[in-house]
Amino acid sequence: MSPRRARTALVALTALAPVSWGTTYAVTTEFLPPDRPLFTGLLRALPAGLVLLALVRVLPRGAWWWKSAVLGALNIGAFFPLLFLSAYRLPGGMAAVVGSAGPLLVVALSAPLLGQRPTARSVLTGVVAASGVSLVVLKAAGALDPVGVLAALAATASMSAGTVLTQRWGRPDGVGPLALTGWQLTAGGLLIAPVALLAEGAPPALDAPAIGGHLYLALANTAIAYWLWFRGIGRLTATQVTFLGPLSPLTAAVVGRAALGETLTPLQLAGMALAFGATVAGQITPRPRPAPDALAPSRAPRAAGEPPKVPAEATAGCRPG
Repeated sequence: MSPRRARTALVALTALAPVSWGTTYAVTTEFLPPDRPLFTGLLRALPAGLVLLALVRVLPRGAWWWKSAVLGALNIGAFFPLLFLSAYRLPGGMAAVVGSAGPLLVVALSAPLLGQRPTARSVLTGVVAASGVSLVVLKAAGALDPVGVLAALAATASMSAGTVLTQRWGRPDGVGPLALTGWQLTAGGLLIAPVALLAEGAPPALDAPAIGGHLYLALANTAIAYWLWFRGIGRLTATQVTFLGPLSPLTAAVVGRAALGETLTPLQLAGMALAFGATVAGQITPRPRPAPDALAPSRAPRAAGEPPKVPAEATAGCRPG
């Protein structure tokens, strides 16, 4: 497989993660007990993390104990509760609109943490992506809840920081993305557990549809999806990965309309085209320009008082004067 096709396949596999996350809302509302967001987040993270740990049988060592805890808190433990809190307190689609600012935050954080200076194209692409998502999911509603807005901003900042730090720290030698995913899901689940028990009490009774919904969220929607996500972060740039994020609200909109039998308006279709176009544009990396020194021929340092050397090709066919 050529490098270009391999990279395209990698982007497509990584994109399956936000596409899978776009089905979370439909599964939660149709199959899971209502008003239990923390319990749902706990069952998404902790069982998936423990299953992955049992498969890889690799535990963190040294500094990776606290690094895994930090990444697990940012990507899972803090992100899940804040995301659910914002979704419950904000009107239709506003949480997704705030979340679509993630690419801009990643671009901003990549400068101090990764040494990648923001470009006008990446900023413009982020603005277009957020605008497209807004057209698709935003609905007219009353006044915004300040707590919900702050929770949505904190959730977006948490996931963006986790994405950048995941690329900055990479992985320990000999450790694959599956183990790194298991570490983070377990750490995040352990962080959510006491909060869920204090805020929501004992777990609710689960019927067959709820058990099936939780299994889907834990395995496909979390274990596999986050493995693909962290695998992509390790091989693509943080900006490329985060520009796949708008696929999540777009998928949620399509699944929701299909489940409810509704049709998308022309304005929503235009928004989907904008967001999808920004996602594709975010995968285009500019070709690095060679440094001026790389274009000039190498020259050995000239000793003091030594006359400058003239290249041989400049004197070919000439006689001494």
